[in-house]
Amino acid sequence: MQNVLDFFRTTFLTEFESAMTGDRIASGLLVSFFLTLFAILVYRVTYQGTSFSKSFCFSLILLSMVTSVVIMTVTSNLALSLGMVGALSIIRFRTAVKDPSDTIFMFWSITIGIMAGAGLIYISLITNIALGALYMLVFLIAKKIHSTPYLLVIRYKKSASEAVEDALRTMKKVTVRSRTIRNDEIELCVEITMKPENLSQIDEFAKIEGVTDVSAVSYRGDTVM
Repeated sequence: MQNVLDFFRTTFLTEFESAMTGDRIASGLLVSFFLTLFAILVYRVTYQGTSFSKSFCFSLILLSMVTSVVIMTVTSNLALSLGMVGALSIIRFRTAVKDPSDTIFMFWSITIGIMAGAGLIYISLITNIALGALYMLVFLIAKKIHSTPYLLVIRYKKSASEAVEDALRTMKKVTVRSRTIRNDEIELCVEITMKPENLSQIDEFAKIEGVTDVSAVSYRGDTVM
């Protein structure tokens, strides 16, 4: 029985536990910090919203570094790792994420911390640079070929209804969202999809006699930009 315990101790526990030296802690924190800065640069370049959140970027840096420390602690002592797993299992995160891409970068930041804390320095450098480059490539390709949805709001007199409807038929992917009638005036809200360079087509509605106001708002899904 003692031989079995000695075998377990020398094989499993020895391989599991690793010393938390100053060099290891410093390298893990520095790698997670600089790689997260790279991820934030990719996030900034590809961000499509209107208000860029600096606090979110600072949170990504801290999240990566904290994750790195957690991984180093877990791999340094088996007893501490079991206690930490139990403590983290009762934590619930209820912060609402406005953009799905924010969730992607949060997981990216956690992954950076895990790899840095585990000591996979070179692998983390190569994989994260490759991930950033591929994400940028996909973003540029999608931006080049993808059309942008717009909410087009037209206010016009009833006498101009036929002309407005004829102009809408010339446009692709038109979906009526609402139609409001106030006395002799009609307010029509439609969803259209077009590339930004083709926005001059909207100017044709303003030239129709009886049209009093034309506005177009870019948006993504149900979120107005």
